[in-house]
Amino acid sequence: MPHCFLCGEILQAVVPPGDSRERLVCPACGHVHYENPRLIVGTLPEDPRRGILLCRRAIEPRKGLWTLPAGFLENGEAMAMGARRETLEEAGARLRTLHLYTLIDIPHIHQVHVFYRARIHSLARPEGDETLEVRFFANGEIPWEELAFRSVRYTLERYTTDRARGRFPLHEITLSPLAPAPADSATQGFVA
Repeated sequence: MPHCFLCGEILQAVVPPGDSRERLVCPACGHVHYENPRLIVGTLPEDPRRGILLCRRAIEPRKGLWTLPAGFLENGEAMAMGARRETLEEAGARLRTLHLYTLIDIPHIHQVHVFYRARIHSLARPEGDETLEVRFFANGEIPWEELAFRSVRYTLERYTTDRARGRFPLHEITLSPLAPAPADSATQGFVA
């Protein structure tokens, strides 16, 4: 059981007065330790001539699969600032413009994913060790079966449709947990 970061006492799960949810509360000092969803910010970096820039993950989860550059928003960062930082760290891309594009609630894992459409200004080597390689993909070349996350798939699916229409509205969705596959299924796992 976690300890209170103020006084070190072991926390208890109770419904605090005036609240409607069970929270971790310190019985000694009374501090309520709220656990809130984590915010993931990233970009869909595009170059009009070369296509969309994707990163092949060098770390778990989903090591070896393709993703958009994204990661946890840090304290003190605005969302766009965090998206720019993650894109520079994972893809080595500096960006010109950012436009809010997808907002994806994933309540069963306590996350919200936010992606911006972004124009690439310049490219360098990725700054971190989270990426095996970066590569541009034209619209018809996206490696759909090798994408790491459902939020990335959703964002890329919207992008391919919107690009054909020439309009890029804001998209919002709530993703539910994946349903277990039937026992006799050849997939032996989970399906979207």
